[in-house]
Amino acid sequence: MLLRRLTVPLVAALAAVFLTAAPGHAAAASYTALGDSYSSGTGTREYAYDSSSCQRSNYAYPVLDAARLGATLSFAACSGATVSNVLSGQLGSLNANTTYVTVSAGGNDIGWASVITQCAKPWPYTCWAEIDAAENKIRNTLPASLDQLYARIRSLAPNAKVVVVGYPRLFNGEECNIIARISPGEQAELNAAADLLATTTQARAAAHGFRFVDARGPFTGHAVCDDVEWLNGTSNPLSESYHPNRAGHVGYANLVEPALRS
Repeated sequence: MLLRRLTVPLVAALAAVFLTAAPGHAAAASYTALGDSYSSGTGTREYAYDSSSCQRSNYAYPVLDAARLGATLSFAACSGATVSNVLSGQLGSLNANTTYVTVSAGGNDIGWASVITQCAKPWPYTCWAEIDAAENKIRNTLPASLDQLYARIRSLAPNAKVVVVGYPRLFNGEECNIIARISPGEQAELNAAADLLATTTQARAAAHGFRFVDARGPFTGHAVCDDVEWLNGTSNPLSESYHPNRAGHVGYANLVEPALRS
């Protein structure tokens, strides 16, 4: 009788212990990739990720890093996106449970593609005025736009690890493409503008407590005309031009993954 009386409470107590100690299943990490063509995968020549016109590629670094991190990807980045486009159309998946966010934005706000298009025109055309105009936008209007974007990201995803991904320098000073004549002097000034864009973006990212991935150093030796290019030169179709190729997106993935994990 005593054994029976002890058995019922004992079984209940043991059951409670095991139920309490049983590990729960952690929710899968979620990753939202925001930004422009440098995040969507333009330049990889494969856009089968979805049927949109955003040129989202299975070879883009967000897809590569989502697989490495075991995270569910919300791939919102879209070719041609400005900061305003990201604000108005890409933030829908962000919430308090978002684990990771990456964002590349700013290049289209300063008209970078049109600047390079002007630089690539044959003599006697030059692009000094266009480069100056882009640098003025970087100094005078871009910081406020980035502040607005970064503040909104943090507001919507308060617990996420946010990494701002920068753009590389494109040129190494050589003229190897007969289709596009960009002089060594123009290349140097374009690289200087890329430096200004990187340092400006890095400063605004730091002000919001975000990590910045600087692509300039790692892409050195892999610019347009280098022996191992991570960036396309003038290409057919033209939309592929001056964007990371598949090797470039692997390079980006190798930079972004540890930044997200750290």
